[in-house]
Amino acid sequence: MKLSVKSFALSCGIIWGLGILFVTYWLLIFGATGTTIEKLSKIYLGYSYSWIGGIVGLLWGFLYGLICGAVFAWLYNRLSLTKSGE
Repeated sequence: MKLSVKSFALSCGIIWGLGILFVTYWLLIFGATGTTIEKLSKIYLGYSYSWIGGIVGLLWGFLYGLICGAVFAWLYNRLSLTKSGE
């Protein structure tokens, strides 16, 4: 079975981006200090533990998820042991 690289990459990008957005907003709503999630600012340029930072995290998460999902699907298709006609 082959994976669709575009579909898998898009799915990973959406899930990762929304995950960062929801976790950031969840912590903000419940008043957590955010010391752990604030470490994402070292990875994602412009990210901060704030309402605007959640949007920035969404964009960066989408980009990273898109790239990692595409690489994973491409590698999976290349290393798959099934024949291409099946």
